[in-house]
Amino acid sequence: MQPSEHTILLELVKAQMPFGKYKGRKIVDLPEDYLLWFKQKGFPPGKLGEQLALAYEIRSNGLEYLLKPLKRF
Repeated sequence: MQPSEHTILLELVKAQMPFGKYKGRKIVDLPEDYLLWFKQKGFPPGKLGEQLALAYEIRSNGLEYLLKPLKRF
């Protein structure tokens, strides 16, 4: 069963970076240049890579406002 878009976004706003300079910071709050670096170098495999890629797309398209209501949960 595929998770719904709502579930994916809820998981994204709760997800934290598990390693590196920004360990513990929420993925949606990572600096744009860090997300761009991952895009250029290649996102890691698995769910983390999918979440980083989604965070990059949201940020690069100016759609952060879609996440604000979800951050309350």
